[in-house]
Amino acid sequence: MVLSRFAASVAALTTLVALTAGPAAAAPALDSVTVTGTGDVFGEPDVLVADFAAEAGAATVAEAMERASAAATRMRDTLVSAGVVAADLQTSHADISAQRDDKGKITGYTVTQGLTAKIRDLPKAGTVLTETVTAGGDAARLNAVSFAIDDDAALLAEARRKAFADAKGKAELYAGAAGRKLGRVIRVSEATSDDGGGIGGPDHKFAADAAMPVEPGRQRLTANVTVEWLLLR
Repeated sequence: MVLSRFAASVAALTTLVALTAGPAAAAPALDSVTVTGTGDVFGEPDVLVADFAAEAGAATVAEAMERASAAATRMRDTLVSAGVVAADLQTSHADISAQRDDKGKITGYTVTQGLTAKIRDLPKAGTVLTETVTAGGDAARLNAVSFAIDDDAALLAEARRKAFADAKGKAELYAGAAGRKLGRVIRVSEATSDDGGGIGGPDHKFAADAAMPVEPGRQRLTANVTVEWLLLR
């Protein structure tokens, strides 16, 4: 009986202490500053990515498919003959659509087969584009082209270093303005991008009777980093 009363008293005292302790037991909030830094670098593109397609219409699906496939095959063979390897060729899309008159009656079908090619010999890229479209005839389409840097790891690393330095400079400025110093880094997140420099647009028909001039220019790669630093007193 005595032990039971003692245990009950201890439990009641513990509950009272917990209730009266309240927010004072919570950990103090840490002051920090969060900024975003940007780093830009430029490199010379070494790959042209071309978005080709073969489009054909006919009264039946079978006939439209036969015409589109024949044009697509000629275009692919031309690219291979120009030195584009199989690993750099990819079917991008295939579409069959019905053509209708004003009353909704089907009058024919259109078949489109897309082919994306990476052309690595940039000095010959304009000629390759022209020859490929010529091979496809009136069914050929060149929807768009863009440039890329095949191995951009070193450039992205430099962009990241610049982005972090930019973020740190901003953070030091804010900390100094607040009469504080930067402590350890608490959190880091990033995003990267490049300006592929696309040319053309959907369903753009290419004038195949003249070689297309190709100017790769420079390509910008950008890293954006968001960093949170602890603020010291």
